[in-house]
Amino acid sequence: MIAVEVSFRQLVDEVKQLSPSEKLELNEVIWSEDLSIPMDHQNIVNERISEFKTKPKFYWIGSCIKRS
Repeated sequence: MIAVEVSFRQLVDEVKQLSPSEKLELNEVIWSEDLSIPMDHQNIVNERISEFKTKPKFYWIGSCIKRS
């Protein structure tokens, strides 16, 4: 295997030259990796779901208020 350094822009330019079927194949390769959600993020979402279940109206109003 040979490693060649390219910028992101160069990579994008190369991808644009691929055929549609090659782009689909590349897409499948990129998204086939394990994309696990970090536990910290899962905890934040679970907390927000719990808050919503206990106070749905309050949570909706509170989440719409912008803080400056």
